Amino acid sequence: MIVITGAAGFIGSCLAKHLNEQGFTQLILVDDFSKKEKQANWEKINYLLTIDRAVFIQWLHNNQAHVRRLFHLGARTDTTEFDTAIFDHLNLHYSQEIWKACTQYEIPLIYASSAATYGLGEYGYDDKHEIVSHLQPLNPYGRSKNDFDIWALQQPTTPPQWYGLKFFNVYGPNEYHKGRMASVIFHAFRQIQQTGRVKLFRSHNPDYKDGEQLRDFVYVKDVVNICHFLLLKLPKSGLYNVGTGQARTFYHLAKATFTALEQPVDIQFIDTPLDIRDKYQYYTEANIKKLRKIGYHQDFYTLERGIADYVKNYLLKWIDW
Repeated sequence: MIVITGAAGFIGSCLAKHLNEQGFTQLILVDDFSKKEKQANWEKINYLLTIDRAVFIQWLHNNQAHVRRLFHLGARTDTTEFDTAIFDHLNLHYSQEIWKACTQYEIPLIYASSAATYGLGEYGYDDKHEIVSHLQPLNPYGRSKNDFDIWALQQPTTPPQWYGLKFFNVYGPNEYHKGRMASVIFHAFRQIQQTGRVKLFRSHNPDYKDGEQLRDFVYVKDVVNICHFLLLKLPKSGLYNVGTGQARTFYHLAKATFTALEQPVDIQFIDTPLDIRDKYQYYTEANIKKLRKIGYHQDFYTLERGIADYVKNYLLKWIDW
């Protein structure tokens, strides 16, 4: 059996679908399945069992002998939430319990870290273990992810193989429920459909012109391909960046979305909200040399190709607009 926590969420549900397509059906889906807005993400998955996250740890202790791999993708991901107790409970302590169980029962563990751990990039965007304790995340979400990475690296005993995946700006199908936390592509699509225009944040940094803020945008199909690679190959344990290795501007993102919809480019710049302005990342770019070194050599979707696939094959077919 393969366990996926966060299976009703964005990346978790895409991974479950991908594994189904690769012939894996003995899946254990873990999440809070009471949230109706996520039901479309998982209801068509071929799985063995769903388990509420509140009782999963006990289930794992009782059924560990049957678990081959565990993907821990469940987390509180709201970067605008500032209640540290929520993040400590869901992102730190819960993850520690899963780590301890995987160590005790010798279950390979793949878990979600985040590029939010890098803060403003003072130490670059290299997935080197020696810089982790020095990183300065900009919000409680990023801190909770980095706190767990620090804790994991300090453990004298570990799962037989473990991988902390530092996801950069992931976009793609099944993020429909995420609201404000959905990708810029998702919001750009909705704005174009409703108004014919895209609103982007104005730059409040003199080093960047409006629309030229840079991020490493990675399509979720690449993310699940990497997860599948780790499941099969079980290479060297550690933290790994999961991005394309190429930063792109928000202007190019908006332009690609207009192109996918065959509409003229119309962009308006608005002030970045005050509650996130001093925590805004103007540049991120994953160093993926470590990922390549362990044998992952697949090409990544370009931003244009990924957006075209997302818009034409998913967003335009989504019925709830």
